[in-house]
Amino acid sequence: MASKQGSSQSAPLNPITTKYDFFGPPGAFLISATVPPIIYALYFGCSESTGGCPPPMALAALKDRVLSALQDPSWWKSLWDTEATVMYLGFYAFCVLAWAILPGDWVNGTPLRTGGNIKYKINAFSTYLLTMGIVTGLIYRDGPQAFTFIYEKWIGFVTAAVLMSIFQATVCYLASFRPGAILALGGNSGNIIYDWYIGRELNPGIGSFDLKAFNEIRPGLILWALLDIGMLCEQAVRRGGFSNVTDSMWVVFTFQMWYIVDALYNEPGIFTMMDITTDGFGFMLSVGDLAWVPFTYSLQARYLAFHHVELGLWGTIGVVAVKALGYYIFHDANSEKNNFRNGSNPKNLKSMDTKRGTKLLISGWWGLCQHPNYLGDLLMALSWSLATGFDTPITYFYPAYFTVLLIHRQMRDDEACQAKYGDDWKKYKQLVPSKIFPYIY
Repeated sequence: MASKQGSSQSAPLNPITTKYDFFGPPGAFLISATVPPIIYALYFGCSESTGGCPPPMALAALKDRVLSALQDPSWWKSLWDTEATVMYLGFYAFCVLAWAILPGDWVNGTPLRTGGNIKYKINAFSTYLLTMGIVTGLIYRDGPQAFTFIYEKWIGFVTAAVLMSIFQATVCYLASFRPGAILALGGNSGNIIYDWYIGRELNPGIGSFDLKAFNEIRPGLILWALLDIGMLCEQAVRRGGFSNVTDSMWVVFTFQMWYIVDALYNEPGIFTMMDITTDGFGFMLSVGDLAWVPFTYSLQARYLAFHHVELGLWGTIGVVAVKALGYYIFHDANSEKNNFRNGSNPKNLKSMDTKRGTKLLISGWWGLCQHPNYLGDLLMALSWSLATGFDTPITYFYPAYFTVLLIHRQMRDDEACQAKYGDDWKKYKQLVPSKIFPYIY
C-alpha cells in the first residue's frame, strides 16, 4: 500500500495513488538503475571498438568485457563527449523551434478531470520532412562522409540523451508540486522514487507546449532516423558509395524508416494512447522517448555498419515476407477495430454485448487473439533482426524486449478491462482465450 503522505493537492482532483505498478518503489528503482546501463551495454557489448558482437556460444565473454571496462578510468571518461552533447542539445532545440514555427492543426486531447482538455499541435511529420531536407542537402553536397560523425560519436550522444532524460524527469517531478497541477492517477503515491519514475504530473509543459506529447514521437523518432542515416553513410563510405551498400542494410533502413514515417505521419493516433491519456511524465517516459527508442531500436543498423551481411535474393524475399505479414496483420486488425468503433462493419464481424452498453469484437483478427495488433508489431520487429543474420543474438534484443513490453502492456490492459467490464470481461476471455500469440499465449 502506498503512503498517503506527500500530496498537497485536493483529494477529489488528485487522489492518492493506492496501487503500485512495476512492483512499486523497488521495481521503479531497479528499472531506473538498469535502463541506462543496458543502453551502454548494447554498445560496448556489440561494437566495432570493442571487438564486435559475440556469437551465441560466447555470450559469457560479455561479463568479462563489462567488468574490465568498469575498472578502467578511461572508459568512464569516454562516455562524455562535449561536442556530441552540444550537437544533441542543438538538435533538441531545433525540434522545439520547428514545433513552434511550422504550421499545424490543433486537436483536442482526452478530457481532463477538470472538465477541460489540452490542445495539441500536429506538425511532427512536417518537422521530419524539414529535417530530412536539410540532411539530404548536406549529404548531396558533401557525400556520405558528411554524416559518419554519428557512428564515431555514438556513445557521446547516448550520454547526452540519458542526461536529458534525467534532467527532464527531475524538473517535472519538482514542478508537479506547484498549486493547481493535475497529477497522474498512478503517480501520486508520496514515494519519491516511484513518483519520479512513473511520472507525478499528468501533462507538464509551458503554455501550449505539452512536454509529454512532444517527447512521445518527435525527438526520439527523428533522432532514430538520423542514426540510421548515419549508419547507412558509414557503410557507404567503407564500401565505396551507396551503390555498394549491402542488401541487408537497405532492408533494415527501409523497414525502420517506414516505421518512423508511419508513426510521425499518424501523430494524432498518439493522443488516445495510455502514455498520453493516463501516465504521468517521469523517468519512465523521458528515458524511453529520448534514449531507449533511438539508441536500442537502431541497433541493427549500427551492427550492419561494421558487420556487412549479404542476404541474397531469397534471404531478402523471406525477410520482406515476414515484414509484410506483420504489417498486414497490424493494419488490418486496427482497421477492423476502428471501423467497428465508428459504426462501420464491412466484414460483418461478430461481437458480444456488455452491460455497459458497448460491444466487444469476437471475430476477425480480434477473434483470433485479444491483441492481434501486438502480434503484427512483433512480426515487424522480428524482420528487422532477421536481416542481420544469425551470427550473434544481440541484434535480436529488440524483438525480445518488445515481447516482454507488450506482454506487460497486455496485462495492464487486462486489469483495466476487468475493472471496466466485470463479468462481461470474463465471458469475453472465454470466447477469445489467446492474448497475443494464437493457441500459445
